[in-house]
Amino acid sequence: MTDATAVAAPATDTRKAGRYLYIAGVVVLCAWVIVPIYFLLINTLSSPETVNSYPKPFIPEFDLASLTFFAKFAGMLTALKNSVIVAGMTMILSILIGAPAGYALSRFEFRGKELFRLLILLTRAFPLPLLALPLAVFFIRTGLDDTTFGLALVHTTLALPFAVLITFSLFSGIPIELEEAAWTLGCTRITAFTKVVFPLILPGITASAIFAFVISWNEVFAAAVLTIENRTLTAFLLQNLDTSPLHLKFAGGFILVVPALIFIFAVRKYLFAMWGIANR
Repeated sequence: MTDATAVAAPATDTRKAGRYLYIAGVVVLCAWVIVPIYFLLINTLSSPETVNSYPKPFIPEFDLASLTFFAKFAGMLTALKNSVIVAGMTMILSILIGAPAGYALSRFEFRGKELFRLLILLTRAFPLPLLALPLAVFFIRTGLDDTTFGLALVHTTLALPFAVLITFSLFSGIPIELEEAAWTLGCTRITAFTKVVFPLILPGITASAIFAFVISWNEVFAAAVLTIENRTLTAFLLQNLDTSPLHLKFAGGFILVVPALIFIFAVRKYLFAMWGIANR
C-alpha cells in the first residue's frame, strides 16, 4: 500500500498542476478580452475632462457627454447608418450564396470538389491591399465606387468562405437518410429541405450570419479605399483619427464593439446548438 500510495501521489500532483494551469490560462484569456472592453466602457461613460485626465478611474461616471458629442459630430450618424446597411447586406448575401454552396458540397459528388473547397480557402490568402487598386478601377468603371452596395459585395467576398465552410460542416452533420425518408413520403427535394433540413441547419445559418455581420462591421481597409462620401463608421473614424479628440475615439470604439457583442450574446443559444449539430 505504501508503494501504491507513493506512485499515486505524483499522478495526483500532476493532475492538480494541470488543473491549476488550465484555470490560470482561462483567467488570463478572459482578462485579455474583458479588461480592454471594460476600460473602453469606463472612458465612454465618463466626461471628456475625466477621459483626458490621469490617472483613469476604475468606475464609470455614467456621464453621456462623450456619447452625445459622438452623436452630434458631423457625419458620424450617417457613417453609422452606412455600417448597418453594409453589414446587413453582407449578411444576407453571404447566406444566400454560401448556404447553397455548402449544401452542394455536402450532398453532391462532382469533379473538382476538393479543388473547389481549396479555392474557397485560397480566397482568404490574397491580401486585400494587393487587390485594392484593381478593385478601385473596376468599381469606378462599373459605377459601384462610393456605394454601400459595392462595399457590401467586397465584404461578402471576405465573409463568404466562412459561410460556405460553416454550412458545409453542418450539412455534413445531418444524415442524408432524413431527406431520403422525406422523399419516400412524397416530398420533393425543396420541400424536404425546407421541412426537414432547414430547421436543423438554422443554428448554422444564424452563426454564419453572425460571422458575416461582424466581419463587415469591423472591416476598415476596403471601406477606406472604395468610399469617399458614403464611408462606414470604421473608415470615418480612421479618417478623423488624427484630428478627433480622445473622448470621441473612445465613444467610436464603444459603438463599434458593443453592437457585435450584443448580437453574439442574443444568439448565443444558436451558436451552442451549432456546435451540437456539427459534433453529431
